[in-house]
Amino acid sequence: MSEDKFDTATIAFYEREARSYAGHWQTESRHLRMFLDSLRPGARILELGCGGGRDTSFMASKGFAVDATDGTPAMVKQAQAATGQSVRLMRFDQLTADAEYDAVWAHACLLHVPRSKLPSVLAAIWRALRPGGLHFANYKLGEGEGRDLLGRLNNLPDPEWLGETYRSAGFSLLNQQHYRGGGCDGTMRDWLALTCQRSLSGPFPNAPDVLQSQS
Repeated sequence: MSEDKFDTATIAFYEREARSYAGHWQTESRHLRMFLDSLRPGARILELGCGGGRDTSFMASKGFAVDATDGTPAMVKQAQAATGQSVRLMRFDQLTADAEYDAVWAHACLLHVPRSKLPSVLAAIWRALRPGGLHFANYKLGEGEGRDLLGRLNNLPDPEWLGETYRSAGFSLLNQQHYRGGGCDGTMRDWLALTCQRSLSGPFPNAPDVLQSQS
């Protein structure tokens, strides 16, 4: 994101440590398989903050059309080298898509958005989704913005604030999972994983064709 919307120290960390960060995580994210099971075969997925490309590769291997993006040039190079796929350089504030995606996957990246800017980022994600489209994101929980041991900014929301922010952006919360998890700084924290659906004025009672039939 641009300097007024993101933290330059966080960007600098990922630019400087892209190679080692990409090598730190090898297997797909723990929530990815369940998320993909909710989508129709071949669904178009926008991935935000793809990092080294581990989730990109997994989604592509399952037949999904993945538009992988990251806001750090060095990370884009790492992901392209690892996946052999095209990866776009795009900050969160550069997302201008309008109803182009069946799903938006944002693993452990939106947690770096300053709290004051998260509503506008979520509004852009909402616009990028087709009606009824799904969005996943996970956040480290806390009581307000702070830096981790690596100097990265984290928004550290509480569950109530986070849920209300998503609902205000036009999302229905389909699933919330609290869990304990670490990060590359080695600190164990409480996390919250959210699976949401784009709605207009509330939950969609009948999921459209983006969703995998449960019959």
